[in-house]
Amino acid sequence: MKIAIAQINCTVGDLAGNAARIIDFAQRARAEAADVLLTPELALCGYPPEDLLLRDDFYHSCDSALRQLAAQIKGITAVVGHPHQDGRQRYNAASIIQDSRIVATYHKHALPNYTVFDEERYFESDDKPCVFQIKGKTLGVNICEDTWDPFAPRAARAAGAQILLVLNASPYHLRKQHTRYDVMRERVAENGIPLIYANMVGGQDELVFDGHSFVVAPDGTVIARAAQFEEELLICDIPSPTPGYLAEPLPDLAEVYAALKLGLRDYVLKNGFRHVGVALSGGIDSALVALVAVDALGAESVTCVSMPSPHSSAATQADARAIAENLGVELVEISIETAMDEYERALSPAFGTGRDGDAADGSLPRDPTRPHEPDLAAENIQARIRGNLMMALSNKHGWLVLTTGNKSEIGVGYSTLYGDMAGGFAVIKDVPKTLVYQLAEHANRRAGREVIPRTIFDRPPTAELRPGQTDQDTLPPYAELDAILEAYVEGDQGAADITARGFDEATVRRVIAMVDRNEYKRRQGPIGIKITPRAFGRDWRLPIVNRFRA
Repeated sequence: MKIAIAQINCTVGDLAGNAARIIDFAQRARAEAADVLLTPELALCGYPPEDLLLRDDFYHSCDSALRQLAAQIKGITAVVGHPHQDGRQRYNAASIIQDSRIVATYHKHALPNYTVFDEERYFESDDKPCVFQIKGKTLGVNICEDTWDPFAPRAARAAGAQILLVLNASPYHLRKQHTRYDVMRERVAENGIPLIYANMVGGQDELVFDGHSFVVAPDGTVIARAAQFEEELLICDIPSPTPGYLAEPLPDLAEVYAALKLGLRDYVLKNGFRHVGVALSGGIDSALVALVAVDALGAESVTCVSMPSPHSSAATQADARAIAENLGVELVEISIETAMDEYERALSPAFGTGRDGDAADGSLPRDPTRPHEPDLAAENIQARIRGNLMMALSNKHGWLVLTTGNKSEIGVGYSTLYGDMAGGFAVIKDVPKTLVYQLAEHANRRAGREVIPRTIFDRPPTAELRPGQTDQDTLPPYAELDAILEAYVEGDQGAADITARGFDEATVRRVIAMVDRNEYKRRQGPIGIKITPRAFGRDWRLPIVNRFRA
């Protein structure tokens, strides 16, 4: 028996477009003499549809689209994921289509309700197995979370299943595939039947689906595997004495880079944008974001904007120009010095005490020729001028502004609300600073040249908001900071547990306090691509009003 996996890139709500993709893959699979086509979870409507699933009209439209799709499925059996409403009960479902008819529908048993998943908000669970016959073989159906628990696969096996088909919309994070293999092999070992794992591919808001669909033989061997981050039709003979097509897994850095590229491309194009803008400082973060944008969208779809201040060094400005030239993108240069002067003039009376000890209460006249002492407020004004300029260019030209903050900075609030946080999509929001450097090195190796100049790697990281400033004036070294953040954010470890691993207690408590204190900022920032097991956003739900201290 030949079973085909339609590893497709679905778009939430695009019922006609998703149906057309399924039909196209069904026709291609039939041309390859496949007997069954397996689609991903909720392939018809895209995943996750979130609160669209609370609307009756959404279910009615999905039902109509499913029936129209079924009418065009001929010469092959298709298993299609879709939402299903039965009276007032709503299910995450998969329907079996044969000879242009829906012959059976399976309802998901296990509803995930953790990290990015909240299916209990939308669906009812069921406990009935679903099996069907082809060429004398009995095939069972499960959906994603069903196979992370033994019950549903055992129920399918008890109903006579000799092959288990599993529809998935499993979001990516680094090394996720190893976990999938481990769990699916457990199910195969328990039931003694091959398992076909079809996963979605593509970007949806902050989630990226990596595909990497696979087939596990009864002995636990992976006998077929699709590529990562690409649409693919994977066909495998069951049973087969020899392995089928086995796509090579990407190394870790290449995997993360591909996830960022796909997540950005799909967010931009699926939302109807055709051009993006990047504030290019001459630092490592904006360099990486610009590079990912060019790889995802093409140089003609990217404009970089350099906005030097009096504190910007000649070296960083030269590097910004070099990056733009290396990438072949348009570079717009706008000095913010005049705007800084105007802000200084406007705000000096209200800012109060300056270097000469002028009163802050208005009781003494202030000499407008004497500036107030530069401080954090003055630094943030620079970032907000730049944010304002980027949004003005966005309004004028229809760009999507890509922000350049990394997970380390966003985690501890080393960013300016309405400044460098102003934009529509945060490409490296879930990428720790140490990983930013590694990805930039990877990108240079991949290009075979220094697209990102070596001087950027060698220079101490700095926001250049005051003379001589470096990030480490405010933050612990990034290697230490990232390790603490990983333990606290991804590992849910408290200060005592992290300190016990050998970190300085005062540093640990300071970092935790910064993370907790800056939740209000993160809630107002743009969404970004999830590449770690726990990202700020859907994964992380810390109360803003929060007086808990361990």
